[in-house]
Amino acid sequence: MSNKIYDLLIVGAGPAGLTAGIYGARSGMSTILIEKGIAGGIMTTTDLIENYPGFPDGITGSQLGDMIKRQCQRFGAEIMNGEVRGIKKEDGIFHIYLDKAEILSRTIIIATGSSPRRLNVPGEERFLGRGVSYCATCDGPLFKKQDIAIIGCGNSGLQEGRFLLKFVRSITFIEILPKITGDKILYDYFANNENVKFLLGYELLNIDGEMRVESIKVKNRSTGEVLNIKVGGLFIYVGLIPNSQFIKDFLKTDEQGFIITDENYETSIPGIFAVGDVRAKRIRQVVVACSEGAQAAINAHHYLER
Repeated sequence: MSNKIYDLLIVGAGPAGLTAGIYGARSGMSTILIEKGIAGGIMTTTDLIENYPGFPDGITGSQLGDMIKRQCQRFGAEIMNGEVRGIKKEDGIFHIYLDKAEILSRTIIIATGSSPRRLNVPGEERFLGRGVSYCATCDGPLFKKQDIAIIGCGNSGLQEGRFLLKFVRSITFIEILPKITGDKILYDYFANNENVKFLLGYELLNIDGEMRVESIKVKNRSTGEVLNIKVGGLFIYVGLIPNSQFIKDFLKTDEQGFIITDENYETSIPGIFAVGDVRAKRIRQVVVACSEGAQAAINAHHYLER
């Protein structure tokens, strides 16, 4: 363990964490970010972000993530690869435990984001990586000229379906609710497209095949009708679960595990803040995450001044 005590440690380097890093380092705080995956987070798996200010023609998630990362590093923030296993507070200093390291910091911002929720239906685990995917940008090119299905008609499902249409032959959207929950502008993209079909009010029963996905079985929740649909791939977008397991017994969370904060993004423990998709809130957008990261870093700076 190093004797250095950082002013600010940020767990997670997605858009919220990286923006917090920019504001923290630029304000003069010694700042380090811990990221177990790729800097930019789940945003980097999005093919096209059209609603982030300043990019009238849109920008890919990976490009935006790289730009924010470089800006963060330009102000002197360190970015370290690793996974935080636990946090403890002693004499006003936080001890952050990684697999093979311990880091000390005066304040913490948790920006670990969330992960795709699984349906846990028969065949989902078996065919993961063999036709079942949660990332169109990662796996879309593997399904060229194939018929696929997408579970979920929220913004994520519709947006990723738009990307998948570049490769696949057809898409069957399946939504458990009797209506489309995504934005109208996203749904309109598929209007009058003969290669796209929507099954609303249907639930996925199971995923079938031999070595790879070959078909799925769905049921109409109103009539009980069961359909067997031949597909070569299945993409699932049914919500998110917070990446908060490492602090579930340390900080106050809601029933789903999202971290509860006050209006200053401070958690139940003074000096620890939470931002982005790991925080309990209603709206989850990249621009919102960046805003929260900036505000939390400013509040962390005020906390140190006090």
